[in-house]
Amino acid sequence: MNGAKVELRGLRRNFSGTAALDGLDLTIESGELIALLGPSGCGKTTALRCVAGFEQPDEGTVLVDGKDITRVPANKRDAGMVFQSYSLFPNLNIRDNVAFGLRVRKVPAAKRHARAQELLELIGLPHIGGRFPHQLSGGQQQRVALARALALEPRVLLLDEPLSALDAKVRVSLREEIRRLQLSLGITTIFVTHDQEEALSMADRVAVLRAGRLEQVADPATLYDRPATPFVAEFVGTMNRVPGRIDGNQVAVLGQTLPVDGDLPGTPDVDVLIRPEAVRLTPDAEAEGMVLVSSFRGSTAQLRVQLGDIEVLADVPGHDSVRLAPGTRVRIELVERPVLVSASSGATAASAKTPVPEHDVV
Repeated sequence: MNGAKVELRGLRRNFSGTAALDGLDLTIESGELIALLGPSGCGKTTALRCVAGFEQPDEGTVLVDGKDITRVPANKRDAGMVFQSYSLFPNLNIRDNVAFGLRVRKVPAAKRHARAQELLELIGLPHIGGRFPHQLSGGQQQRVALARALALEPRVLLLDEPLSALDAKVRVSLREEIRRLQLSLGITTIFVTHDQEEALSMADRVAVLRAGRLEQVADPATLYDRPATPFVAEFVGTMNRVPGRIDGNQVAVLGQTLPVDGDLPGTPDVDVLIRPEAVRLTPDAEAEGMVLVSSFRGSTAQLRVQLGDIEVLADVPGHDSVRLAPGTRVRIELVERPVLVSASSGATAASAKTPVPEHDVV
């Protein structure tokens, strides 16, 4: 398969006066896997449905290899779609489910059955063709749904939160399988997810959406290490918000002065955004900080440290959790690297935010 280049230009879509898409511009290169990531209602599913043809934008265009397909019916687009709910036909066996699109296109039975078997082998389930959906696990059903989407050899694959209904272990296995297939087939793929870990582990680039607009699109490492905005910084990964004060082009925070990455707010009092892994702890009986909670996670441990009237999260190597047990006095030091700042929220304690998985409503 040869993946197509997909371009979204100025997409706008309103539902009852609420903007689901607000001038969205995004280009997906041929053969690229891009993840659309954001909170519930940010427009990522609406964007996917506009590419699929299930939704018509109020304004803007959808281009595939330079051709405007904005008003082309869904069944005339060279795209395959996989849904969260599998959507397999319960009265058809697995082979016929995979071959259903070929049957609609009146491909001869022998050819479509051969194609179905080829795809079942591709997804690692060559012996289940005669079974029915209810006889399969959730992970197996989603693999079959993926095979069905690939049967017509689409140039664009659209995945609408396909793993969210599966348990954690199956999700990890299947996301690796999807990535393997995508790379081997070279198919352009747009993957909608609310799960930051899925997005960062699978995608060539991640597009973070907020209120129908693109906040940032970048490769996973850049997105995590150099977020363009405070929203991206807090949505992707865990983040401390610590009070600081602007000093020229730097910010004074927790007894240190760090360079500021990005724009400076108009006020001197700010919140400084700091990743837990950028916090270093050293046992010190005379220090002000004290470990409140230690959460062991194997190779790492996350500690919650009380420092005056604020709390700070710190990620440390797992073997350090013994010497940094709750009740231990610690000295806090921050890694010397640029940080993002935002106007102070007026909070008296630092906040550590991890996004709560939510499902899109639009």
